[in-house]
Amino acid sequence: SQNVMTSILGYWQSINQIWNEFNLYLKDSPSSTSINHNELTYATRSDFLSSSEMSSVHYGFSLVLDAGMNAAVRAVTRMGIYVGAKVYLIYEGYQGLVDGGDNIKVAHWHSVTNIIQLGGTVIGSARCKTFTTREGRLAAAYNLVKRGITNLCVCGGDGSLTGANIFRSEWSGLLAELVEKGRITDTLAEQHGHLNIVGLVGSIDNDFCGTDMTIGADSALHRIMEIVDAIMTTAQSHQRTFVLEVMGRHCGYLALVSALASGADWLFIPEAPPLDGWEDRMCARLESRNTGSRLNIIILAEGAIDRHGKPITSNYVKDLLVNRVGHDTRVTVLGHVQRGGTPSAFDRILSSKLGVEAVIALMEASPDTPACVIGLAGNRAVRLPLMECVEMTKLVQTSMNEKRFDEAVKLRGGSFENNWNIYKLLTDFSVAILNVGAPSGGMNAAVRSAVRLALIHGHKVYAVHNGFLGLASEDMFEMEWHKVAGWTGQGGSLLGTKRTLPEKNMEKIVGTIKKFNISALLVIGGFEAYKGVLQLCEARAHYEELCIPMCVIPATISNNVPGTEFSLGADTAVNAAMEGCDKIKQSASGTKRRVFVVETMGGYCGYLATYTGIAVGADAAYIYEDPFNIHDLTTNVEHLAEKMKKDVQRGLVLRNEKCHENYTTDFIHKLYLSEGKGIFDCRVNVLGHLQQGGAPSPFDRNFGTKLGVRALCCNYSYFSPSGRVFTNSADTACVLGLNKKVICFSPVTELKAETDFEHRIPKVQWWLNLRPMLKMLAKYQTSFDEYVPGEMKHVTKRSLSVDPGY
Repeated sequence: SQNVMTSILGYWQSINQIWNEFNLYLKDSPSSTSINHNELTYATRSDFLSSSEMSSVHYGFSLVLDAGMNAAVRAVTRMGIYVGAKVYLIYEGYQGLVDGGDNIKVAHWHSVTNIIQLGGTVIGSARCKTFTTREGRLAAAYNLVKRGITNLCVCGGDGSLTGANIFRSEWSGLLAELVEKGRITDTLAEQHGHLNIVGLVGSIDNDFCGTDMTIGADSALHRIMEIVDAIMTTAQSHQRTFVLEVMGRHCGYLALVSALASGADWLFIPEAPPLDGWEDRMCARLESRNTGSRLNIIILAEGAIDRHGKPITSNYVKDLLVNRVGHDTRVTVLGHVQRGGTPSAFDRILSSKLGVEAVIALMEASPDTPACVIGLAGNRAVRLPLMECVEMTKLVQTSMNEKRFDEAVKLRGGSFENNWNIYKLLTDFSVAILNVGAPSGGMNAAVRSAVRLALIHGHKVYAVHNGFLGLASEDMFEMEWHKVAGWTGQGGSLLGTKRTLPEKNMEKIVGTIKKFNISALLVIGGFEAYKGVLQLCEARAHYEELCIPMCVIPATISNNVPGTEFSLGADTAVNAAMEGCDKIKQSASGTKRRVFVVETMGGYCGYLATYTGIAVGADAAYIYEDPFNIHDLTTNVEHLAEKMKKDVQRGLVLRNEKCHENYTTDFIHKLYLSEGKGIFDCRVNVLGHLQQGGAPSPFDRNFGTKLGVRALCCNYSYFSPSGRVFTNSADTACVLGLNKKVICFSPVTELKAETDFEHRIPKVQWWLNLRPMLKMLAKYQTSFDEYVPGEMKHVTKRSLSVDPGY
């Protein structure tokens, strides 16, 4: 068992007593928002814990130091304090729990200040063989009972979580033994007769069944792609082949996704060993691809095996290529560098979501509630029965041991299976693109996968420069396989892009389509791409040439395209804004009490400001969709001033560029500067176009590759190298988007009713549900009615087999 732990010991008094304490708090903190009695009692009513009961939450982390864990420590600690609990941090994992003493310390709101951007875990970690014994767990139980702790929140892998469940099942017996030995009284044992468990999964391998992502996996992908990008530069310069070995002794997730994100030429993962004779096929493929290509990348998981269970090592692959193909080949073993570094924006936000939900789950737990883990399903936090997940995770390894590899791939979940199928497709296929709007990360990845897939089906593929304007002026060229080599990791738009809509050049666009006998349009871009395809679709009544399949792949940092929860480039932009804010905060490390007002892009859509705010622990994030007035601004300033009077040294306020016509960035800066005089000073920063630049994140590379393939797979029957296609039904002009866990096509004509065209945003935006969490973690008194708790979801072989993934 490997664990690092946090605990929350809450003492719940009568509702009136708590209400009085909150009134005192509000009186002492005039900047806090008002809270009525009904909102307060939601957190203390009987379906959480009765007012006379004593509650607690314990927080733990595994030995493996995965990026993002500190964000989870912060979220659980602050959410626990927010609901009125007393929080303990347990240092050095289960070892600290067994040893007790100074390893178990009370935490305060400011104990977790400024840790969200740190890798590893600030509360340490250690292996603990003692906890695997009855005597060790007896000592741990004594240390918990002595402090009145009856709930544990454990973050680790399946071993750590299984250990926690064993501890829970033995709890009553351990207390009875402590009573028998005279170490605790019968009364104390009766008061603490049940132990609740909630788990958070920390693993860079993303190998835990039931959850889409585990804490640390996305950050590990960031480290891998940084190295792959650097290696590809030298590989192209020297015409070399590189064999990259990544972590994954029993799970090939990191290898699989990094292969998709880098466009690797060959891949080895333990779940899908290559068929006998793979050496001949790999060498033949690399030899056939040499024409026009200056680099080859092979990615290998450390646990890669052949069909007979024999390990496939990176050195074996290297010697094979040197001796049989004559390639100048190098091996790079990434090792523990994948565990280090700054956590990605996704991991910070994921940890915050799961940490908040873990506290709510513990507050709602009863003696009949089974131990659960908090996972992610379709970008929503869900509660999963702990042992169901553990058993299904073990079943994957059993399938691999028994050489039932197809079953192992399916048990990994729908997303893993989809990734594997798309990778197999792209080792033989290709893709192409028309970019519209502003550039964003992932556009080039979508172009590459669509071009190659279309080529393998025998279609002629045209790449159009500068969007609809280029289509009107015939600024286009025929694509070939090697022309998109290396595009996956390139930022911006290599085809060029324009915001021009087709309505002004409709006749010319129709003429180009007719002249080149174009049978389908794939448009990759933001709101202009969606609006442009809508205009083309509505013009079908006048132009028969427009009666062809048209698909929009949403790609914009604003994430404002209807029909999808995520757009290509949004994740890259959040990471860029997060890194900028991290550096801004760090610039004031030697300065006492400074507040930064930072302006983000996004037009009228507040997604970028909200997600960045959660990732950097912002004190406020002003957006158009969440209206505010001068009273709200004043309340925020006073709230921040109160925090600054205590231990907080730096504050961060984000403002979406079009959140308010009158309350500009300069106005908010001057307001904070004036009202904070004598308490803090204030600086202003406009992040600007740095949010659009840089290499795409691993998520955007992977997502773009899959969207490009999906766009062609669902419509390739329409793509004919000769002749004409006629189709004018609504479902042949669509936005291809991700909704929860499903990639689906939404007709643009149906999305029209769901669109606010004046402000260029969807009328309903799912991510607004995260706003209460942002405010709660910034210590604002927010109604629990606004928080949407996770649902319980069972994990079985059937649920995994029907999981659509994405």
